[in-house]
Amino acid sequence: MRCSLLRPRGMELPLSARVSCHSCSSHLRLFPLQVLTMAEDLIAAVASQTKRLNSSSSEVVQRLEENGHQNKRLKSDADEEDAEDQNKKLPKRKIVLLMAYSGKGYHGMQSGCIPENHGEDMKKMSFQRCARTDKGVSAAGQIVSLKVRLIDDILEKINNHLPSHIRILGLKRVTGGFNSKNKCDARTYSYMLPTFAFAHKDQEVQEELYRLDRETLERVNKLLACYKGTHNFHNFTSQKGPRDPSAKRYIMEMYCGEPFVRENLEFAVIEVKGQSFMMHQIRKMIGLVIAIVKGYAAESIMERSWGEEKVDVPKAPGLGLVLEKVHFEKYNRRFGNDGLHEPLEWTEEEGKIAVFKEQYIYPTIINTEREEKSMANWLNTLPIHDFNSSAVEMQTNNKNSKKSSDLEASDGCGDDSD
Repeated sequence: MRCSLLRPRGMELPLSARVSCHSCSSHLRLFPLQVLTMAEDLIAAVASQTKRLNSSSSEVVQRLEENGHQNKRLKSDADEEDAEDQNKKLPKRKIVLLMAYSGKGYHGMQSGCIPENHGEDMKKMSFQRCARTDKGVSAAGQIVSLKVRLIDDILEKINNHLPSHIRILGLKRVTGGFNSKNKCDARTYSYMLPTFAFAHKDQEVQEELYRLDRETLERVNKLLACYKGTHNFHNFTSQKGPRDPSAKRYIMEMYCGEPFVRENLEFAVIEVKGQSFMMHQIRKMIGLVIAIVKGYAAESIMERSWGEEKVDVPKAPGLGLVLEKVHFEKYNRRFGNDGLHEPLEWTEEEGKIAVFKEQYIYPTIINTEREEKSMANWLNTLPIHDFNSSAVEMQTNNKNSKKSSDLEASDGCGDDSD
């Protein structure tokens, strides 16, 4: 059988272009190389055209996809606007928020996430904080009451606009006439301090090596317990006279807990629960106990401080003061189980509160104390206090120091001094 591979008539191939056919014994003549080249060019042209067509198709698809994405974005924006419009139609409800924050670097509570037309007039949203916390003071259980629209995921959306050291940990619905400040029965504060503050003034102390002994701790708690009950605390604040009825305050509990070591430094936490506190009151209560334990003042000064006589009461540093909890016992008894409202208790949030304190509040207090030595520096000022001054001498000294003291920030215990 003869191969039937054809070639154009009259077209001779050079010998080098001949190949042997395996199916027969004769030599065949192939197409000229020029023809093969033309075929290759044609194939390349077709491929190029196909590529252009594919590319054009891709561009068309891409444009369609882009238009689709754009339509999706436009639809998303429209959905957001619809959601915002829908939110604006929601009625406002009275709620309370449970807040925690590390106060270092701040000058107190400021406005937060509120309806756009209420920014300049807080009365429109019935905003009220339960307890005042001023410059540098932290909180683990602050409560604020206000009216808001209860949109979906409201806590998450609020927290997304806040730094990590300021958190909203809980929310509860309350009665329409609820006021977090007026309905509060009591407030609990803590004060964290290095225990070397209780070392006697005649004792040489290495701060990191000092450890509080049992006898001194018992004496501290004995003195703190003296504050329990109702007393006239006019010497523990400013601008209140001994006959001012508002200077009388009721203290329910005050004690110092067991010491513990952090960063090679021993600390202890004093807790105090009271109906309400005046500006600087807690810091002065603690400052006076420290002065007595260290040997600068006699124990009798405590009784004197509750009388009409003016007494020089030292004010402990603001670092370490934390608003721990606010109490609403009367409200809870009346509305907590009415079937419409929840009691203002935060048992489910206790874990989150503890984590926040460990992450942000305690490290700030410890690190600041180690770096700035606020307690150690304050202890050096105790010898300049005259704990035996007469009333006349104290009035003279008070006038001389009034200008500078008026410029000091509150320690956050002016719950009723707005």
